[in-house]
Amino acid sequence: MPLPNAYAAYNKNKVLTASPAELTLMLYEGAIKFCNIAIVAIENKDIEKAHVNIIKTEKIIEEFLRTLDEKYPVYKDFENVYNYLMGRLQEANIRKDKEILEEVLTHLRSVRDAWKEVMRQNRIYVS
Repeated sequence: MPLPNAYAAYNKNKVLTASPAELTLMLYEGAIKFCNIAIVAIENKDIEKAHVNIIKTEKIIEEFLRTLDEKYPVYKDFENVYNYLMGRLQEANIRKDKEILEEVLTHLRSVRDAWKEVMRQNRIYVS
């Protein structure tokens, strides 16, 4: 099996065998990655690449919004954070503004790190 196919198979298996908590972490990591790519694209004046990666980040945030569970007390807090990030991403995309994306990255990293800590405390994930 050629190396790219082996890598793709590994990644597919990683997703298929991940717990819901690990999938959530993967989504945070993906949003951070796409946001970083968009920042570099803006720096390089690659408007299309910036747009595509901001949209990918938005899609992940949309998924977080769709899967929020109202039965938990933190539901509204997360809804507010995700709605705020969506607004900032849309503004960043219109303006192709890397400073806004850096702000979004700060929030994404903060939420991701908090999620990792929850996972660690519940022994779901050890990094």
